[in-house]
Amino acid sequence: MLADGLNLTTVELDEGEKIPNDLSKFDGMFCMGGPMDTYMEKEYPWLIEEKKRIKEFVVDLKKPYLGFCLGCQLLGEVIGGNIVKSSPAEIGMMNINFTEEKNQDILFSKFPNEIKSLQWHSYEVEGIEKNKDVILLASSPITKYQIFKYKNHAYGIQFHIEIKDTTVNEWGCVPEYKKALEDQLGDGALEKFDQSAKENMTDMNNYSKILYNNFKKLL
Repeated sequence: MLADGLNLTTVELDEGEKIPNDLSKFDGMFCMGGPMDTYMEKEYPWLIEEKKRIKEFVVDLKKPYLGFCLGCQLLGEVIGGNIVKSSPAEIGMMNINFTEEKNQDILFSKFPNEIKSLQWHSYEVEGIEKNKDVILLASSPITKYQIFKYKNHAYGIQFHIEIKDTTVNEWGCVPEYKKALEDQLGDGALEKFDQSAKENMTDMNNYSKILYNNFKKLL
């Protein structure tokens, strides 16, 4: 994005930074992941404002949005879904299977029908099929809404392809992530997870480039 000369505004909500008042001057919004869950408004009161502003950007202003993991769940909640505990949690390098609707989608039409990507979540979106503006684009055996879109401008992506070689080890230092990983995969899981991610890094980086270049068309 920097190389393309896009003017980026980064807001670290967990560091006390505030979302700009006038969202109409922005052409797109990325909402990234985090160790907190959408219901934790008492512990993370900024979630209340974040949900309100996502709704303003996506539903009222109808502007392009891309949400990863927590950002996917926040989108799901603001368009009428529920966020429920995954059974079991999805952590590791796992398969994502696309629906036929993928073939007509501006972001994902060039993706293969199945990809392997990094999962690190304990909650997921449920119940958005009652919103007629939602289209399911990809699922996994555990999580139905791995990718969904609202109308043709807002996307929720439950997994992570926006990663680099250091991501797994960096996230493994976050206590909540580390606990979820060890609860699911046992002691020593971080090293195996890191190795598995590195083995799939080239593919994930390529998918990220396709996703980014297609998302630019929406701006």
